[in-house]
Amino acid sequence: MTDLTESEVIEVGDLDPEQWNDYTEEQGWSDGMPLMVPTEEKVAALVETCRGDNEPFPPMPPRRVIPTMQSIAANAAMAGCRPEYFPVVVTAVRALLNPEYNLHGTLATTHPCAPGIILGGPIREQLGINCGSNCFGQGTRSNATIGRAVQLTLLNVGGAKPGEMDRATQGSPAKYAFCFGENEAESPWAPYHVRRGFEASDSVVTVLPCEPPHNINDHASTSGEGILKTIAGTVSQPGSNLIYGTAPYTVVFGPEHAQTVHRDGFTIEDIQQKLYEDSAVDVDRVSKENQINYEQDREQTAVNGKYYLTRSPEDIQILVAGGPGKHSAIIPTFGFTEACSVRIRNV
Repeated sequence: MTDLTESEVIEVGDLDPEQWNDYTEEQGWSDGMPLMVPTEEKVAALVETCRGDNEPFPPMPPRRVIPTMQSIAANAAMAGCRPEYFPVVVTAVRALLNPEYNLHGTLATTHPCAPGIILGGPIREQLGINCGSNCFGQGTRSNATIGRAVQLTLLNVGGAKPGEMDRATQGSPAKYAFCFGENEAESPWAPYHVRRGFEASDSVVTVLPCEPPHNINDHASTSGEGILKTIAGTVSQPGSNLIYGTAPYTVVFGPEHAQTVHRDGFTIEDIQQKLYEDSAVDVDRVSKENQINYEQDREQTAVNGKYYLTRSPEDIQILVAGGPGKHSAIIPTFGFTEACSVRIRNV
């Protein structure tokens, strides 16, 4: 098999699946779920899909090891990725290594964040990415194994081991896998990746260090105004890292909510402006101790008696995903980060 961190081969003998998984646990390679064996043949098939991509990777924190195609492929093979998924995994790793993402901070924090991987463009249909019902959940191999491959790479190449480099107080299920696609077919607005400056024909990965999605239930509102009021109230949390107001976060509209909001004339810019203003947290909802901390240590100052949750309305990322049902979601972030988007090559 190919080593998980270096471009070399390790002989492990003829192990059955149970023995193999016992071995990976002993080596500290496991995320706790069963892993496939990264044979030389599987790794080579994955790497072949990125032939010609010779751009070197920068060191991956916190260990500062330089990833190779082979080491990323070994983790993708263990995650169960098909070869055609591998360019997405490589692109996600490149996006995470953008300095603006702040990978070291997000891997070493006590916050429960994990890379949220958003896919846009034709790649969603080519790989059967779930963009509709249960897109945040189980049941789709491409979503699950792409997200898991990225997490295993951070564990085994980056060294983000729980309780050691990864200091998350409680963590979250998103640390296993968190990958989904935008439901462009049912969105009334331009695709998210197009609004980020790419062509509609481009396939794009966007990453943010995220908490798991927080459901927003609104079955009664029949107006865009009502739905946005519910969303703003859900976003407005004194205990969220968003209170520092230093980073983007994502609002994922379910298609039914999106259609109602669009029907009532709200543009993306209108939504961003309204959520920016209406989600600001009143000072009297914040403890005195935290108010002092924000002023002295976080350089977060209340404006007109409110703490704003992003630097500007444009920091609120808006997209559509999911299936039938009057639900939307907010995906809060770690803070001290940027959304990083990279076009997928080799597709």
